[in-house]
Amino acid sequence: MTSSPPLHDPAPQRRHISNTERARLFTLHKGICHICGHKIDGTKERWEVEHVIPWAMSRDDSDENRKPAHERCHDTKTTQDRTDLAKADRIRMKHQGAWKSKTPMRSKRSTPVSR
Repeated sequence: MTSSPPLHDPAPQRRHISNTERARLFTLHKGICHICGHKIDGTKERWEVEHVIPWAMSRDDSDENRKPAHERCHDTKTTQDRTDLAKADRIRMKHQGAWKSKTPMRSKRSTPVSR
């Protein structure tokens, strides 16, 4: 029995974001970090273009899904996104019957009957 590929299948590649595109997205979203809500000082602070809904789940590179974020905010969110992606994969695999539980449920037939 073969299992389905994980939700975050690494096969498709993300597009490279040029400096021009980064500047356009920064201006479009008024230089606000979409995670913490604070203004990003582009000359003094490191920032990155971040996907609101993780690219691995949505494959969405639209302007509404790509927003500027402080580098430290992005790192924190990425850590949480990886946890969420792993959980989504486990849930999907469980519903497909491909996930083997570490603690299977015992049926009454497999337990000794005590009377």
